Amino acid sequence: MSGSPPGFPLVGWQEIAAVAPDGLAVVDGAGRFVQLNPAGVALLGGREESELLGAEAPFALAEAAAAFQAGLLEEQSDEQVAHWVPASGTRRELAYRARGLPAGPPLTVVSFRDVTDERHRQRRIAAIARTSIAPAAEGSLGSTLDAVARQIVRTDGLAGVQILILDGTGRELRLMASAGLRQWDAFLDRLLECRDRGARLCMLDTVNEGRPIVVPHRWAQIREDPAWQPLHAYLGELNWDSFVSVPLMVRGRAGGVLNAYYAPGQEVGGRTLEFLAAMAEQAALAVDYATLLQREREGARRDERQRLARDLHDSIVQQVFSIGMQANAVGVLGTRGGPVPAQAVRRFADEVGSLSQSVLADLRAMVHELRPSSSTRLGLEDAVSALVKSTENRTGIGFRLVCGEGLDAVEAELAEDVYRILAEAIHNVVKHAGASTVTLRLGLRGHTLTASVSDNGRGLRDPGAPPAAPAAEAEAEAARTSAPGSAHTTPSWDHGYGLTTMRERTERWGGTMRISCRAKSGTTVRVVIPLPVQVPQPATETRDGSPPTPRAVRI
Repeated sequence: MSGSPPGFPLVGWQEIAAVAPDGLAVVDGAGRFVQLNPAGVALLGGREESELLGAEAPFALAEAAAAFQAGLLEEQSDEQVAHWVPASGTRRELAYRARGLPAGPPLTVVSFRDVTDERHRQRRIAAIARTSIAPAAEGSLGSTLDAVARQIVRTDGLAGVQILILDGTGRELRLMASAGLRQWDAFLDRLLECRDRGARLCMLDTVNEGRPIVVPHRWAQIREDPAWQPLHAYLGELNWDSFVSVPLMVRGRAGGVLNAYYAPGQEVGGRTLEFLAAMAEQAALAVDYATLLQREREGARRDERQRLARDLHDSIVQQVFSIGMQANAVGVLGTRGGPVPAQAVRRFADEVGSLSQSVLADLRAMVHELRPSSSTRLGLEDAVSALVKSTENRTGIGFRLVCGEGLDAVEAELAEDVYRILAEAIHNVVKHAGASTVTLRLGLRGHTLTASVSDNGRGLRDPGAPPAAPAAEAEAEAARTSAPGSAHTTPSWDHGYGLTTMRERTERWGGTMRISCRAKSGTTVRVVIPLPVQVPQPATETRDGSPPTPRAVRI
């Protein structure tokens, strides 16, 4: 061989192929093996080359084969992947490259390697990544945990998976999700029956000890134990052998368990337990998220009930009590036996009528506040206008509503939140400000929605409080109005649940809320919310020749 370094003997390609770490194969035009090196024979599960010669190769050798497209968790490569099932053993995944010989008969040289474990690891990582977003999904806890169970079965090829969670008392387990096992409503009842017959429930040990428990050949133990007889038929439907129970750790304690049923021949190693622990952590996050969400909803409902009770007591209950007092007074006049003066009757009737109208107006206002979605379907401007008219009729406060153009284009969900912000601001004015006039401004400016509520009420200081020194008052005023979105302590506003929900609704859309309070000039609440901007897609026509549809993104 020309160009060889002097003093080095030439090495034949047969010797090189014999020690090559990757498999090398020659495949004929019919796609069958005609030659293999020792590494290739070992990768394909054969003992001798002769066992594989003439067998159909698993490689796709078409020259027009599609190029490999790397996924998020894969590296770009010109390798393709083929599946091979040896005569004895489990299915293997082989990454390969193929090149045709330039001359002679149509033969192709293929180099290949075993990537079964590598791709299995990638699938596990992808499964963890996919389930990590599950708590943010809009589905129920059950559907989220079902998705976790399916991912585990699909990724590791398990026989089945169950996810059980503890109830609020921490004493009862509920079956929330499963994959690979038939749905059976009586499973937990039969499981408890087995426990009462003396069967050991490993999942209870997992909950109590807060650590994974692995039981090799568990099905053989259960099958031979008469205490498990109520579940023999059900568990016998599953082709499984070993059992693993992993705790769902929620804030330092076991909030449930993940039970994994392994098929015969599957080993439970360190990486397997690591994957199950990661998936159990995702399930635990979903449980914790659902618990916190439920508590938040219950707290919101409780706060709303308290606000309604307060409003009913402050207005409607007192007015109905007054109506009852007027009715009693009329009854007392009737018991005297003499004629009742017409003037007194008219006075009673006028007072009862006025109180009834006030109660009706208050009830209508509450209906508007509780069901804004039905109003905002007609448009944000119409919904706010109806609220203003209702409040004006029942309170006598003068309202001025100024609305700009384009409010009909505001999406329904945003319109409902803006409506509720304005309704809460008006509620605070009516209950606390002692105002005679209120101005509402609502409009679009560029890509922002602005809304403000201003009153001429008591403003910053309580009229009963002693006057502050001018310098101190100016310093306090500057501190109060310097930071947008800061809540100010003022007797004109309800500083608890109302202001908190107003700010949360504003910040949900990326907006800001500012409250300005000035002595003798009332209070102003101003909300600014950015709107979605229409961003056109690349300037290409659609199939029918029409321009592309713009997509909305929030900036």
